[in-house]
Amino acid sequence: MKYKSLLVLLLFTALFIGARFPSLVKQTQKISQPNIIIIMADDLDSRQLSCYGGKNINTPNIDRLAAQGLKFNQIFASEAMCVPVRASLFTGLYPMRHGSFQNHKPVYDNKNLKSVCQYLGSNGYKVGLTGKNHSTTPRTVFPFQIIKGFETNCLSTTDNYYLDSVKQFITKKDRPYCLFVMSINPHIPWTVGNPAEFNPDKLVLPPNWVDTKEGRNKFCKYLAEVRELDNQVGDILKMLKNTGQDQNTMVVFLGEQGPEFPGGKWTSWDYGQKSSMIVRLYGKIKPGTETNAIVQYEDITPTLIDIAGGKPVAGLDGHSFLPVLYGRTNQFRNHAYGIHNNIPEGTPYSIRSVRDAKYKLILNLSAPAHYFNKPIMNPAHKNSIWASWARQADTDNNPHDRFIVQREINRPGTELYDIRADPYELQNLAGDTKYKSIIAGLTLKLKEWMKQQGDAGAVVDRRYPNTGSDKSD
Repeated sequence: MKYKSLLVLLLFTALFIGARFPSLVKQTQKISQPNIIIIMADDLDSRQLSCYGGKNINTPNIDRLAAQGLKFNQIFASEAMCVPVRASLFTGLYPMRHGSFQNHKPVYDNKNLKSVCQYLGSNGYKVGLTGKNHSTTPRTVFPFQIIKGFETNCLSTTDNYYLDSVKQFITKKDRPYCLFVMSINPHIPWTVGNPAEFNPDKLVLPPNWVDTKEGRNKFCKYLAEVRELDNQVGDILKMLKNTGQDQNTMVVFLGEQGPEFPGGKWTSWDYGQKSSMIVRLYGKIKPGTETNAIVQYEDITPTLIDIAGGKPVAGLDGHSFLPVLYGRTNQFRNHAYGIHNNIPEGTPYSIRSVRDAKYKLILNLSAPAHYFNKPIMNPAHKNSIWASWARQADTDNNPHDRFIVQREINRPGTELYDIRADPYELQNLAGDTKYKSIIAGLTLKLKEWMKQQGDAGAVVDRRYPNTGSDKSD
């Protein structure tokens, strides 16, 4: 009788709370299957963000997101170019398995591929995308609901955007949503924003740069687009708050791969592979925190499935890092892997890499052939950053400058870096015999991964039908 009275009391209490505070019950229901907004940059040097220690620009909106959520310090693109990394983000598969293992090469259309669209759709979500539209075809694999508002062409000289359609999408009370906001900033041609905000003479250049006047001036134009990116993040956060969506929406900021500077995008160095990720979800993710857990873009879709309440999908290369998001662990992957295939951006050149928490191994499978990447090193571009570096290295008798230029062209078969002590990978340890066992262990790991992926190595970097033209993305 005592327990029956207690049960009745609890029932009446629940009914009273539901009647008196319906918004609280509604919020509790929503937070169990939150809305999701993913904002992705385009060719971002994540180390320029002030919340990641950047000295050249203050990024208050992205910083505010970091102060309200969890910042990832070790997230990596498996291939440092736009199409492969986006296909990996959407499918949870490494490039050799989804098919976009060269830039502009479409995913396999004959292997029953599915993407985040189908996985979240089966859990009741509507999945939309606005902005840059790479890796949205074939529609059978990527049936995104395309939302107008953000610029789709990453080579556009303007970046006008509006939030009306986005607002309509997120406020329609039909289903929980997952919306990808794909910015084109700070992708070339660096014509958006106000570079006069930055003094080229006062820039803190990365240590893997050759210091030239042309490079400093172009860096200012690049930073102006980082400013525009930060403004876009601020507008989206403001829209969420004004529409009452901020409390029940998980916001994810992603840096994509590194910048289109020499040594960055289209390489297997961390200037290309290392990215950024910040995740905010009120009531679930502890604010102002950070993690050194190693994650890759292939892990994001499995995590979204987990958050949506879905079951793990067999056969994906990625895994859910939800325990990291919720602060239950600071450990995730033991190793992260990377590939580079150079066609259609240049001559064939295949690179593979593997890292653990301390060391990174790079195998240049096409060495001793010279590396050539047309968007970066095109000899017709006399005013490019690369051209200014090459001219200065040829005339100034500076060992650092010659080293930076030559390392881009002439790569050894094996590179090993202590990425804790040498984050810009300027000191190759492969020739030191005391690292022999470390190289052997990481090489074994890398070859096991390549075999599991069906990756035959250098021979895969050849022209395929529908690969695309030799243009920058």
